[in-house]
Amino acid sequence: MPDHDKPNWKSKKRSRKTFKTDRAQLVNGKLRLDKPHGAGAWYDIKLAEQPRWQGQLKQVCVVQDADGYYASFSIEVQASVEKRPVLTVTGVDANIGKFDYQTSTGYATQPTLPERLPPLYARIAHYQRQLARKRKVNPKHFNSAAYRTTRTKLKRQYQRVERIQTDLLQKFTTMLVTDYDLIGIEDLDNRHMRMNKRLAKNLHRSLFGKFKVIMQYKADWYGNTLVLADRFYPSTQRCSRCGYVKTADERITLSGNLKHRTGHDDYHCYQCGVKLRRDENAVENLVAYAKSKVTG
Repeated sequence: MPDHDKPNWKSKKRSRKTFKTDRAQLVNGKLRLDKPHGAGAWYDIKLAEQPRWQGQLKQVCVVQDADGYYASFSIEVQASVEKRPVLTVTGVDANIGKFDYQTSTGYATQPTLPERLPPLYARIAHYQRQLARKRKVNPKHFNSAAYRTTRTKLKRQYQRVERIQTDLLQKFTTMLVTDYDLIGIEDLDNRHMRMNKRLAKNLHRSLFGKFKVIMQYKADWYGNTLVLADRFYPSTQRCSRCGYVKTADERITLSGNLKHRTGHDDYHCYQCGVKLRRDENAVENLVAYAKSKVTG
């Protein structure tokens, strides 16, 4: 609208200040937004990085982060991706703090909670305790300069954690879609899994949901075949050698199996007698599941 007011920084879903507009333009390599009603001098915004794709700019989302403002562009491009022939196959088993996958020479692990993160989590907990203490001491007038300073420090630590994990996840998923044509992963029920109060925080930090979203759009970009195993598919309980599925008191839990006194990382098949690592067995099942969906 010609007389619209300044954008309102609010969102029903996220606490970060953000707004979207479909009236933005790219002029001479700079971002041009509509001038708010009543604003003084108004200039085009210099971008730190030029868009990587050429096409029609559909929407711009401006976000205020801990260290500045960021603009996310939605650009419509005309591209056709051919489906790659299935020559290499892998499966990825999601675990707390790591992803296990199959390589041409064996098995490998990609951690999602590297050694850099625990000190940052401890610092986050420290700042959260400080803020809670300030709110408790003065509940009606706690928004002081010291409180805002501590809140800014907390935001920066959250930003560092997010960037470290996003960098790891982006590099790992790019490696998968580059090296493998057929990829099998689990379609985990993240929402109900996080209802376990003892595992909720670690499950949230393990990035199961974000991993699936990134794999889906990158598989479309690169022409890969991505197979999502049904969330009820027993990749952990099924024997990859004979197909026997453990049930009842024979199932493997987070503490192993009490009846047969096996550990958390051990898989002993009571049908054919094979002994495998639990994660490797799950990866083998995911690979077999992906192959069956393609050939079947």
